[in-house]
Amino acid sequence: MSKNKTMINDLTQGSVTKQLVLFALPFMLSNLLQTAYNMVDMIIIGQFVGSAGLSAVSNGGEILHVCMLLCMGFATAGQIMISQFVGMGDHKALSRVIGTLFSFLLLMSVLASAIGFIFIDKILDLINIPPEAWDQAKAYSLVCFAGMVFVFGYNLVSAILRGMGDSKRPFVFIAVASVVNLLLDLLFVAVFHWDAMGAALATVIGQGVSFVGSLIYLYINREAFGFDFKLRSFAIDPQILKGILKLGVPMGLQFGAITISMLFVASYTNSYGVVVSAVTAIGSKLGTLSGLVSGALNQAAGSMIGQNFGAGKHDRVKRIVFDVLWIGLIFGALLSVIMILFPQQVFSIFNTDPEVLAWADAYVPIAVLNFIGAALRMPFMGLINGIGFASLAFAVGILDGVVARVGIAMLLGITFEMGIMGFWYGNVIAGFVPFIIGGIYFASGKWKTKKVVVKSK
Repeated sequence: MSKNKTMINDLTQGSVTKQLVLFALPFMLSNLLQTAYNMVDMIIIGQFVGSAGLSAVSNGGEILHVCMLLCMGFATAGQIMISQFVGMGDHKALSRVIGTLFSFLLLMSVLASAIGFIFIDKILDLINIPPEAWDQAKAYSLVCFAGMVFVFGYNLVSAILRGMGDSKRPFVFIAVASVVNLLLDLLFVAVFHWDAMGAALATVIGQGVSFVGSLIYLYINREAFGFDFKLRSFAIDPQILKGILKLGVPMGLQFGAITISMLFVASYTNSYGVVVSAVTAIGSKLGTLSGLVSGALNQAAGSMIGQNFGAGKHDRVKRIVFDVLWIGLIFGALLSVIMILFPQQVFSIFNTDPEVLAWADAYVPIAVLNFIGAALRMPFMGLINGIGFASLAFAVGILDGVVARVGIAMLLGITFEMGIMGFWYGNVIAGFVPFIIGGIYFASGKWKTKKVVVKSK
């Protein structure tokens, strides 16, 4: 790869704050678009189909998220390895990581699709989908399972580019997916009346177009990308695969523990009926708003920390953590004020059902806790992931998901007889666990002695 023509962006030089903001901005726009096209599903379904459709899309989305856990874990592992190799200046190793990641993750997408088709009925039974939403939830899930290769592929390409310090191109790819999804959502749901299945089909086609387009672009610019796309280059490198598994499995289990615990809590909230299930769905989407900034900063921090950690620049790592923290808190406070002042208006964006709107005021403190919790935990999860400390990430996931989320939700909802409010509070309170554990680890300074995931050859 020539030095004057490369997609790699060196994040180990210059002003940390300026570089973080500029690098995170495309992530913020990407998250905004991703949130927008996810919310488009909810808004269109809510307006044209109703509460049963909202419940179907929300629960179907959570089911699919579980199947994507390994993809997320392995893609994040690849991103960390790439960023660390970039920090070490080993560009030859990047091709080995990219080829191994492509082949391995596409095989995993086929496995995820098969699991989804085989066990969908049992999964729907397990999480107590309301009877009114059953058929739509199944249709939504099956369509998305059929397009899992596109979902995996899109996340794969984005993770590779993020690791190389490129946040602009993933934004372009998601912009394409968002526009396609919006247009097809309106066509399939509002015009053709395909309900939740139409929303799923729009999402899959949008990500499929984005993935194929990204592959074509990368192939055309393969010299700058640093990967020749020849068949032999897709061979799985045993050393690289070992590193991906070592880092990706705990991360996948971390994501799994949190998401499965959410499904466990959802199985109780769904038992309260379709109206409460719809309110939970709206609350879930409101929670994604906190990721517009804090999540984007976390993504940017992961790549920046990976490169600087690989280069041995620990002072810059510390500065990145603090910058992510204060910027995220400002945005979380802003969202909290909007939710406190305009709860009914915010809820009515998704659903105008009077029974659903009646819950808006009661949901305000839960939303506020969610916004602030996201801002507090993101910088420390960025640190843990950026340095490749998979075992700690897994421990945080278990404590957050299994111990805290399920435990507190059951304690408040059942033992203290708070009902649905107890389950909602338990769900958001658990989100502070990564902040507590990650903050202690950061303050200890032990992260400075952590070794890179895979040594350069």
